Amino acid sequence: MHYKLYIDSVFILQMAANLYLLSLAGQVLRRTATRRRIWLGAATGAVMSCVCLALPVCTVGIRLLLGALPVSMCMLCLTYRIYGLRRLFFASLSMAAIGFFFGGVMIWFLNRLRMIMKGSGGLFLTLALGALAYLALEIILRKLMKRSMDQLRTVRFYIPALGQEIIVKALVDTGNHLEDPISGVPVSLISRKIARCMESGFTPDKYHVIPYRSVGKKNGILSGFELPFMAIEEDGRILKREHVIIAVCDAGISEDSEYQMILHPGLLEN
Repeated sequence: MHYKLYIDSVFILQMAANLYLLSLAGQVLRRTATRRRIWLGAATGAVMSCVCLALPVCTVGIRLLLGALPVSMCMLCLTYRIYGLRRLFFASLSMAAIGFFFGGVMIWFLNRLRMIMKGSGGLFLTLALGALAYLALEIILRKLMKRSMDQLRTVRFYIPALGQEIIVKALVDTGNHLEDPISGVPVSLISRKIARCMESGFTPDKYHVIPYRSVGKKNGILSGFELPFMAIEEDGRILKREHVIIAVCDAGISEDSEYQMILHPGLLEN
């Protein structure tokens, strides 16, 4: 039995699927990339998949299976700059799992639109169903990620002047977009009570002025300070951040609150 494949159609389908999978993988892996890098990674993966199909060895299924891991690793490396064989391997497994659910959602839509799939238009219908599957999975992922963000984290600060660590509970706030106006470094918030424990480690040369806006206050200024090191405990791993900036603010952090810090979500990105 012989099949006729049109390489341009294969390339378009692979390109679209790679765009969806890379975007979803970025949310799961908490990685960010420019649109240009996402398109570059998707196009590279599509070209590599077409090359695998054209190789005159084994069957088409075996060629695609053997090429799946190298293709996904190259895409992730180009798009999210993930280096190291081990990291790339686990990131590829994550994207494979996303692809499994993505394909399942597409099949679900296909089964319900079987009556429409008559005659021509197969390529465009597949692309449209892929877009629907992507939107459905993105909504689910956002809800799951938001729930994950709402969990408290343990944050450890090292204060050289004190020669000790200070441990606080932090809540991730996806609405926190505070940044240092000069360096663009993410700014997290701590309560005044915790700030008093650290104030001997705050030096004038590490002082930052952080402008902000909030509900009921059009313009305001927060006192920010740079600390040399911060460790965030999350999902059994430790994220280490250097030269972090924290600002003193009591808004949203009460004395009876479970947490003493509002963490910038950008600090959780790899």
